[in-house]
Amino acid sequence: MAEPDMHPITVAIERRIDPTRTVEATSWMQSGTDLATGFAGFLGSGWVRAGEGSDLWYMLYRFRDIPTLEAWEQSSQRAWWLDSGRSFASEVRVERRTGIEGWFDAPFATHVEARHPAGESAPATGPIQQPIPSAPPRWKQAVTIWLGFFPTNLLASWLLGFVPGFTDWPLALRVLLATIALTPIMTYFVLPWVTRMLRPWLQRGA
Repeated sequence: MAEPDMHPITVAIERRIDPTRTVEATSWMQSGTDLATGFAGFLGSGWVRAGEGSDLWYMLYRFRDIPTLEAWEQSSQRAWWLDSGRSFASEVRVERRTGIEGWFDAPFATHVEARHPAGESAPATGPIQQPIPSAPPRWKQAVTIWLGFFPTNLLASWLLGFVPGFTDWPLALRVLLATIALTPIMTYFVLPWVTRMLRPWLQRGA
């Protein structure tokens, strides 16, 4: 079984910003995403404001796993950056999401103003007046996972039937081989595609 700290980790931070210092805060938030970009395991980040007149600002970033996330969070660069904003920014709430749930909230948040690792396409810049959506209800997550898993498993079972002698293997061995083959396919291809196709439905209320 995979270790839990090997899943991508998505962190959402809610901060209150002094409304008289929004220009400084804008540069400060952007510099934070720029700093995170240079760390190993960085998968993307973004920041948004709850509204033009609101003092609530949100920042989201994602790392490959807990060790790479902690390398960023415990770095001297991040400590310096946080200290430089203490006079106008204060943390209200921090949330971490791991594993499967990250597929449901992270894509909706990071597409707003994504900052990608070096070498990828240039991101959009500037805050967009849109809050970070919360993860869909668990029943919608379950339906989405099933819609991806059922046809994938059905196709894999059909294809494996052509492997000579496969049906004569012990059941545990057949299931082991199938899950080893399907887990990366589900994680890197099927689930991202299904959640992208179902995004309007997932973002609607329960």
